[in-house]
Amino acid sequence: MLKQTLLKATEAGARQLLHFFNGQFEISNKEGINNLVTEADHAAEKAIFEVIREDYPEHFILSEETGEIIQDSSYKWIIDPIDGTVNFANGIPICCVSIGIEQDGHMILGAVYNPFMNELFFAQRGFGATLNDKRIHVSKKSSLIKSCLVTGFPYTYLDMENGPLQVFEKLIRKGIPVRRLGSAAIDLCWVAAGRFDGFYEHKLQAWDSAAGFLIVEEAGGKVTDFAGNPYSPYQPHIIATNGQIHDELLKVVNGGNV
Repeated sequence: MLKQTLLKATEAGARQLLHFFNGQFEISNKEGINNLVTEADHAAEKAIFEVIREDYPEHFILSEETGEIIQDSSYKWIIDPIDGTVNFANGIPICCVSIGIEQDGHMILGAVYNPFMNELFFAQRGFGATLNDKRIHVSKKSSLIKSCLVTGFPYTYLDMENGPLQVFEKLIRKGIPVRRLGSAAIDLCWVAAGRFDGFYEHKLQAWDSAAGFLIVEEAGGKVTDFAGNPYSPYQPHIIATNGQIHDELLKVVNGGNV
């Protein structure tokens, strides 16, 4: 039942993305430059909420636009109605609905759906990860220098040691391809599918990664914070890889050389 509600909610949000895409809709700005929220974000969130409340009105919800809807429940839904809003607002079809479900603080289900590519990624803890119902696995690359990576940059640049630009520069100066798609949830899913060998980012929110990190783990990958500890979506740093290049990428993110 929980899985069916998750998929139904994800699809309900995606219908709103399709409805508004390349149309006329209101756009406003949150804190920071180009940190957009659109009429479609709110419509997708509303559609997702309606599905969840119909089946599980007692569940806790954490969503990007509304924030926390606190309930005394062991279940928490972590929702990004549109991950990749800047892409969406500019007519770039690399964006998605992302929903993860926690039970007693442990991520148990995750779904990420890009309706423009008709790609639905799903994972259940202990049961593997799928793309459109077909099992997916991380890549088998064993060397960072031969890997294809993906990253993202915060809207407000972090003036910090080994910050986003410093790490990016070290990698590209060695000829390592590093892409920037503009959707952390899709980045994670493409690591899970073996399209990328690794992903790192310095500043994410829980709704950006909640579903995606479970999908990577269930596809056989490894996800940690920058200290190499087991990943929690409630802290900002993430490294997700096929596992084989993880230690090398961790070293670079922490100031080492390629």
